[in-house]
Amino acid sequence: MMTGEQWKEIEAKYYMQVVRRMPMVLERAEGTYVYDTEGNAYLDFTAGWAVLNIGHSHPEVTAAIQEQAGMILQMSNLFYTIPQLKLAQILIDNSCMDRVFFCNSGAEANEGVCKLARKYGKLNLNGAYEIITANNSFHGRTMGMMAATGQAHYQDNWKPLMPGFVNVDYNDIDAIKQATNEKTCAVMLEPVQGEGGVNVPGPDYFPQVRAWCDEHNLLLIADEVQTGMGRLGTLFGYEQFNFEPDAISMAKGLGAGAPL
Repeated sequence: MMTGEQWKEIEAKYYMQVVRRMPMVLERAEGTYVYDTEGNAYLDFTAGWAVLNIGHSHPEVTAAIQEQAGMILQMSNLFYTIPQLKLAQILIDNSCMDRVFFCNSGAEANEGVCKLARKYGKLNLNGAYEIITANNSFHGRTMGMMAATGQAHYQDNWKPLMPGFVNVDYNDIDAIKQATNEKTCAVMLEPVQGEGGVNVPGPDYFPQVRAWCDEHNLLLIADEVQTGMGRLGTLFGYEQFNFEPDAISMAKGLGAGAPL
């Protein structure tokens, strides 16, 4: 059996060094605990960056994965597949949305809603394409979503950023109003900011943003990658803040650790 130090030597030899890892080498996990190669137990406060909303190795998730792996594990959208259709029905029947589009990750989901917003701007707002997002937000690591993310340390190494995003202060309706112009097609916000420090908005913020978007015919997008699937106490985070978005992006907890 290899030791933790031997596993670390493999990482040092073969990986691009872009992550500052914790010193332990994890071997298994159950519930809220992870276990290293030395048998030490650790309480997991990261949950895979808010992925594992019902814990590690949940028996029902494990059983579902095992069953599905023996049937169809992956299939393109050229074909109807029953689990995907069931999931679509559950999501739509339990939200304010009308349609669903499946992709692979949170960054892709956010890219998708931004493409939706740009098409909306092209068809309805004389080609408007700018999307207002918030400082301290996090929307993903693709080139487009780094521009959407309002955190300089995610952006500085990759400038010039993709145009089309304007970052303003979170929980500040006046900042959104001041940033809105003839190029604006949408506002994209997290119901509660995750990566930025678990920032909770005031009770009037989202109703005011909703009213402003309605007044100016803008889309309001809720990035629920870290707030959906019960992590704020309701199935979707927007339910906690007395508004309905025009589009929702989801990932992470939707698969409970398994990719969709």
